[in-house]
Amino acid sequence: MKFICCQLALQQFNDLFNKSIYYFMSKYKIGYNSTKRLNIDCLEMFEYYKSKERNMLIIEQLTKFVDKVFKTTLEVFYEALKMSPNAQGYVSGSVTELLLKRHLENLEFTVKRIREKWEGEKHQNHHGDFYFKKENNDLWYVLESKGVKSNSEKWHKLYNYEKLKTFLYKHREKISWIQDKDNAEQEIKQWVQDNLPKFSNDYKDNLYDYEEIQKYKSPKRETQKSKDIDQLRRYSREEIQNMIDDRLSYLMTKIKVLETHFVSGAGGQSNRTQATPRKDEFNIISIDIFLRWTEHKFLFANPKNLESSGADENHLQQNYIMGFIFNETQLCLTDEWYDNFNDVVFTLDADEAIDENDMQIDYRLDNLDNA
Repeated sequence: MKFICCQLALQQFNDLFNKSIYYFMSKYKIGYNSTKRLNIDCLEMFEYYKSKERNMLIIEQLTKFVDKVFKTTLEVFYEALKMSPNAQGYVSGSVTELLLKRHLENLEFTVKRIREKWEGEKHQNHHGDFYFKKENNDLWYVLESKGVKSNSEKWHKLYNYEKLKTFLYKHREKISWIQDKDNAEQEIKQWVQDNLPKFSNDYKDNLYDYEEIQKYKSPKRETQKSKDIDQLRRYSREEIQNMIDDRLSYLMTKIKVLETHFVSGAGGQSNRTQATPRKDEFNIISIDIFLRWTEHKFLFANPKNLESSGADENHLQQNYIMGFIFNETQLCLTDEWYDNFNDVVFTLDADEAIDENDMQIDYRLDNLDNA
C-alpha cells in the first residue's frame, strides 16, 4: 500500500513539476538553459526529501531492532555502545564483514558465510569467515577477514625521533619515496625534517610511558635516558599520556603504519602448535584498513606467500608490517599484498580448492531483511 501511495505521489509531483516549468517559461520568457537550471534545482530538492524519508525509515527500523533485541531505547543503546570499546569492536568487525561480502559480490563472486558453531568437528582448513567462488565456477575457497593493529605507532614508540628513523630504515624496502636504497638513512632523515619538523625541536627529547618511568632505576653514571626520565618524573600519568597522544596525532598526519595482528588459540582441533593461524586454514586473508584510511578499504594476500613463523614454518607470524600510508593517501605496500581481489585470486591453484561436501554455511547474511 505504501509503495502504491509513493508511486501516486511521485506521479503527481512529476505532473505538477512539468506544468510549473511550462508556466514559468511562458510567463517569464525563460530560455532552455534557465529552465534546465530550474529543473536541476527542483530535482535536487526532491532527492533531498526522498533521502530524508529513507533516513527516517532506517531510524524506525533501528529503533524496533534495539527494542526487540536489547529491550531498551535507542538512546540507551547509543550510550552503552559509546562506553564499551569491546562492543564497538564487535560491531566494527560485523560492518567490515558485511562490506567485504558486498565488495566481492560486486566483483561477481558468490560469497557464503562460514558457520561459527559447527555440527561436529570443524574442518581444519575452514578457519575463515567466508567461502567464495567466481560465478560460473565450481571451485570454492576460504577467506579470512581481519583488521589492522590499532596501536601500531604507539607500540613501536614512533613518537620518539630515533625510534621513528630506525623503524623507517628497517622497513625501507616498503617505502616508495626512497630513491636510493644505499642512501636510505639520509633520505629518511631529510623526509622527517621536511614533513615532521617538530621532531627536530619541540619533540626532540624522548618520551617514556608512565609505568616505565616509575620502574626505572637511575644508573650511577648519568645517561641520556636517565636525564630524560628525571625530567618526566614530575608529570602525572595523565600528563605523560597527553604528551604521547599529542605526538602521535602529529606523527599520523604524515605517517600511518599498516600492521596485522594474527592471534588465534593454540592446539585442539586446529592442529596449531602456536597461537597464530596455520597457513592452510584459509586461502586468502583480507585486511580492512579503515582505522588508518579515510574509508573501508580492503587489502588481500595469499597466506602461503607470507613469511612463515620462525617457530613453525607451517604457521603465520603474529604481526606483518604490510606497508605505510604517507600524507593520508599515499599507499606503500609490500609485494605480497594486493588492493585488487582478482589479482590475489590469480595466485590460487585449483588443487587448493575445498571440497564442497565439507562446507557448513551460515545463512544469516542472506536473510538480513528478516532480522
